Amino acid sequence: MEIIFASNNLNKIREINNILGSSFTLLSLQDLNLTEDIPENEKTLEGNALYKARYIFKATGKNVFSDDTGLEVEALNGRPGVHSARFAGENKNSEANIEKLLSLLENEANRNARFRTVIALILEGKEYVFEGTVMGKIIKYRRGKQGFGYDPVFMPDGKSVTFAEMDLKEKNLISHRARAFEKLRHFLLGLQKADN
Repeated sequence: MEIIFASNNLNKIREINNILGSSFTLLSLQDLNLTEDIPENEKTLEGNALYKARYIFKATGKNVFSDDTGLEVEALNGRPGVHSARFAGENKNSEANIEKLLSLLENEANRNARFRTVIALILEGKEYVFEGTVMGKIIKYRRGKQGFGYDPVFMPDGKSVTFAEMDLKEKNLISHRARAFEKLRHFLLGLQKADN
C-alpha cells in the first residue's frame, strides 16, 4: 500500500519507516516535490494533524496521514502542548525550546510531563484519528545525543535514561509516536487482510 506521510521532517520519517515496516510504501512530501511548510495554526494537536492531512489530500487526492506531537508539562498547565515546536519562537529551534522549558521549571518540584502524538489518516476520502502518549519527567540537564526536539530532557516513567540516550529501536518500543503509529499500522494491516 502506498501512502503519503505529510512531513518534511527527516527524523520523523526515519522513525516511522522503522515502525511501519515493509508492508507499506511511505512517500514523504519531498518525494512528491512538495516543499512548502504546511501551516500549523489550529488550537489542538488533533486540529493540526487533520489540517495537514486534508491539505495534502486536497493537493494530491492520495491516501495520506500526518501527525502532530506536543510535550504537555503538568506544572505549566499542559504547555507547551500544541506550541511545542515554536515554544521559544517561530524558527522552531530545539535548543532554545529546551532552554525556555528548563528555565520555567528551574524552581519547580513537580516535573511530571507527557508526550502526546495525534495522527490523522485520510484513506479513500474517510478520516480517522489515532493517539499515543507516554508519561515521564523533565530532568534538570540535557542527557544523550540521539533523538530530536525535547528528547534530551524527557525521561519516560520506569526508565533511568532519556529518549536521547536510547537507540531508535528502544525508543520505538515505548514512545508516544510509536504507540500512535502502532495503532495506525494495526488499522492498515487489518484493512489489507480484509481486502485479501
